[in-house]
Amino acid sequence: MDTTPSTPTAAPAFQPSPEVPVRLSSAAIAQVKSVIQAQGFEGYYFSIRVVPAGCSGLGYDLNLVKECKAGDSMWEQDGVKIATDALSANYLLGTEIDYVSAITGAGFKFNNPNAKSSCGCGTSFTT
Repeated sequence: MDTTPSTPTAAPAFQPSPEVPVRLSSAAIAQVKSVIQAQGFEGYYFSIRVVPAGCSGLGYDLNLVKECKAGDSMWEQDGVKIATDALSANYLLGTEIDYVSAITGAGFKFNNPNAKSSCGCGTSFTT
């Protein structure tokens, strides 16, 4: 029997898949849950979509929706139901979404490995 103390290992890196293309940080999860509770939207999905927008061509559209559209990918993370469409999932694969608060304001921050460039304010991107 091996009595060598085990070395703690780091949490595994996010491994995106077509079923779970996006991961939310704990701060983003807390913010979504807070809005759901404050607005009385229990049971709603946090919808994440990529839409034509901004000076870089594509932008992020975040909404709380009661029902998903046919063909949407749906999954749950830490009690938050999340959904996106197939086209958006291609642009979002591997994206991590954080929620940050600073003196200049607060909002969701996207770390999207598919974005080749983004606008100065970070709300739109190109692939």
